[in-house]
Amino acid sequence: MKDILRSDYAIHVRDSIHYKGIEGYRDDQYLYFIIPATNKETLYMEQAALTYYLVENGYNHVALPVPTINGEWFRPIDNTNYMVLRIQQLQGQISTSYGKKLAEFHQLSSNYQYEPQEISSYGQWKDLWINKLMAFENKVNEESKSYSSSYYRLVMDILPYIIGISENAIQYMQETESETRYHLHDQGTFSFQRYRNNLHDPIIWMYDLVYDHPARDISEFIRNQLLWNEEDDHKEIANFVHDYQSVRPVSIFSWRLVYARLLFPVHLFDCLEKGFSSRDFAQQEEELKEMIHRQEKYEQKLASIFEMLQVDYQSLEIPVLHWLK
Repeated sequence: MKDILRSDYAIHVRDSIHYKGIEGYRDDQYLYFIIPATNKETLYMEQAALTYYLVENGYNHVALPVPTINGEWFRPIDNTNYMVLRIQQLQGQISTSYGKKLAEFHQLSSNYQYEPQEISSYGQWKDLWINKLMAFENKVNEESKSYSSSYYRLVMDILPYIIGISENAIQYMQETESETRYHLHDQGTFSFQRYRNNLHDPIIWMYDLVYDHPARDISEFIRNQLLWNEEDDHKEIANFVHDYQSVRPVSIFSWRLVYARLLFPVHLFDCLEKGFSSRDFAQQEEELKEMIHRQEKYEQKLASIFEMLQVDYQSLEIPVLHWLK
């Protein structure tokens, strides 16, 4: 890999490093990582444009792609395309709160002058969820016939529940599309595939970036708290929302998007998707059982989510699903 950096990129690195299991290299100014590029070229180019915009605006810990000396963004190695990502510096500990940091990120990226196409989910949630549900239902039925195991018996047992709650979320999303109480902060912005406080990480990876409504990241932060914070999620969520709104107020339309996204069981789909690519059914079964256990508590918390958010949903006439209670 060092030889490729030298010959194809004119980059002379002095030593190798490791970051969370990923091998990288260092010269006097930057860190470099070579990653496989298996998606469409247009998708990577849109993500690349976002990374350059962020670096230009002070996000020096963003991993952005660099071209070869011939101006090529991709370097084939053993029939697979790779990209070289460069980082100016790792981000250290920061004191800015989660909510304020995310709001500042959304505020900056909402000024981006172009709307990406390949990486955008803005305004498409309902259709994407319908397609996702259909695809997963077909895939589960197909896999369960090919692989007879207790894991897939468990998957088939919970499939009707996943279909039911997904359809509830899709219906709620459809009704939300007619909501007119929105404002300028509802325009598209840079977002993350699954927001897990990425902005506080030492590196922001190019392939994690998408373009979407800011409610995507807000709801994924809340989802993570509801699922994994065993103790003080009420306080953590309330502080997050307060700090976010100190920079960017959240509209009623946005709150409805947040609620719809929290209803849609993204975390269960992610768990099932991991199972499609693994044949360690025993491990997958344990992980799925754990997620099912957490889903019961998640639903209980979701029933009072607007109280946690300190949003008066009744006076604001925000509909909720009463069966959750």
